[in-house]
Amino acid sequence: MEQTSPDLKVGAQYEGQINISTKGTGFVKVRDLGITIEIAREALNKAFHGDTVKVEVTAMVSPTSRDDNPEGKVIDITRRAKVGYAGTLSLEGGAHCIMSTDGRMYTAIMIPNDKLNGAVTGDKVFCRIHEWNDPMSAPIGEVARVLGKPLENNAEMLSLALEKGFDTTYPDAVIKEAQDISADGITEAEKNNRRDFRPIVSFTIDPEDAKDFDDAISVNFLENGNTEVGIHIADVSHYVRPGMAIDKEAAERATSVYLVDRTIPMLPEVLSNDLCSLNPNVDRLTFSAVFTFDSKMDIVDEWFGKTVIYSHQRFSYESAQAVLDTKEGPYLKELEAALAISKMLEKKRFEEGAISLETEEVKFKLDDKGFPLGVYKKVRGATHHMIEELMLLANRKVAEHIATSDKHAEEVFVFRVHDHPDPERVENLQLFLKRIGYKVTVNEHGVIPSKELNDLVLSLEGKPESETVQTAIVRSMAKAIYSTKNIGHYGLAFKYYTHFTSPIRRYPDLVVHRLLFEYLQHKTIPKELWHYYDEISQHSSQREKEASDAERASIKYKQVEYMSTHIGESFDGIVTGVSKNGIFVEEKETRCEGMIRMRDLGHDYFEYNEKTLTIVGKSTKKEFRIGDRVRFKVTSTDLNKRLIDYALI
Repeated sequence: MEQTSPDLKVGAQYEGQINISTKGTGFVKVRDLGITIEIAREALNKAFHGDTVKVEVTAMVSPTSRDDNPEGKVIDITRRAKVGYAGTLSLEGGAHCIMSTDGRMYTAIMIPNDKLNGAVTGDKVFCRIHEWNDPMSAPIGEVARVLGKPLENNAEMLSLALEKGFDTTYPDAVIKEAQDISADGITEAEKNNRRDFRPIVSFTIDPEDAKDFDDAISVNFLENGNTEVGIHIADVSHYVRPGMAIDKEAAERATSVYLVDRTIPMLPEVLSNDLCSLNPNVDRLTFSAVFTFDSKMDIVDEWFGKTVIYSHQRFSYESAQAVLDTKEGPYLKELEAALAISKMLEKKRFEEGAISLETEEVKFKLDDKGFPLGVYKKVRGATHHMIEELMLLANRKVAEHIATSDKHAEEVFVFRVHDHPDPERVENLQLFLKRIGYKVTVNEHGVIPSKELNDLVLSLEGKPESETVQTAIVRSMAKAIYSTKNIGHYGLAFKYYTHFTSPIRRYPDLVVHRLLFEYLQHKTIPKELWHYYDEISQHSSQREKEASDAERASIKYKQVEYMSTHIGESFDGIVTGVSKNGIFVEEKETRCEGMIRMRDLGHDYFEYNEKTLTIVGKSTKKEFRIGDRVRFKVTSTDLNKRLIDYALI
């Protein structure tokens, strides 16, 4: 039962994200008070699922609430979760409308004939609302783009991106600027202005299918026995300047988006895949963090500045790993040195309290129409960890350099911060772990010590519930965000941290480059401009979440699409969740999650026990809990709702 806070009063106002059920009821959780405000359909005031809203408490208890939640009404929408809405154009009673397949979208959008913009009945379209006077009647919209036919790959993937405000096209002014920048290229004068790393062995290590290369590594063995490692980052800030159309577009996007079948880059490809990309065998302008390690692998010197490099090798993670494994191939000594340093950095990070979490990701093998022929887990080897640790080093040291500098410690900067977990979430995680048989303690600071979490994750290696527990730990954490106020990074156990290493695909990194360059030249940022960095931090954090939502939705769509061709087939899976409706099961190889409903669990009456997180058969006493291995078959899929139904064998 929901606990009512003593601070709660009728007329009090709160802001939060609204979740709307398929019955049209809204729920806004106020974490600070530990309450959920319930909002009836007639009080939603045009709010849609996922919107950020301001609500007002209208009664201490909602008359329809089963949990004694207070009742409220939406008084303002501060941010829409979607910039527009995708759906199939239909003709109902002589009028065109779009009804989303999302059951939480409680109203159709009416489209006047003069706002169809070439769309015909049956098309999948993307529309925007331009008039909505009465909250209890349907809004009026306009078709902004015809995407194709429903369930066509391109139409479905585009709809996921466009709803979150990520377009695959760019304004003409942005394209022209990008082409002009590309045509100008790199001048010899600019190369001569920079520290020259071209004679030093440099290489990139990226996924096999990567098209843009943000970062390169150089390794130089010094005569005194020390090793100099350079982390060289594409100098996007040299080309993309404040006030340009391309900068305004990049700031609005804030990030590249990686859907299953495509990348939607923050910058046009003529820059992201070419001039700004650290391609092999060409000179490239970079912004570098260079560290000198002694024989004990301690950092004895560091340097930050503008550079020019020449990448001698384009490695994939797999090809670099093959050189390390076989001891044969290009730049073996350099790779071994970088690997040894990265292992030392990782060891030290965990000793200082970093949390070790590595949830599995999936990739898809697609045919030429985008249909998934196979799903497989991404494999992370030593080379992945090596690059990750070196990037963490550069990010941490750039932030440290600014935050601890006598001259710039009080200046404005954009940090990447990660707060301590919310106490309620920690308590829920502790309870969840206890219910599935694992005990952890909460210390005086209200957190589970990182050593306990790391030991738990290590002890679960190879066990079926390992991935579920790691996911639960991740969900208990606060979200990392961008901020001008440094509070450190809890998960990484860094006092100072920023994002410096990916300016091709993340706007905050581009801003960090600009700030760092100003400070290296002993300049300052006028205080009246500091608010801009607060705004860009908040905006970039929000856009990062929206990009992540689109990416996850594209993965789920492809998983459902893949399983739609395996109806009736049997698989092995792991129980990832239990509820009053049934059990959630994840296929162990493809990570395709579906539900086995109560009626499909077997010939018995099954009951859900919330205290133990189990489902138990009344007669057979057969029990289902998280981490159980099960054999199941696929019974049905619903691409529109992105749902898979399984049945127990």
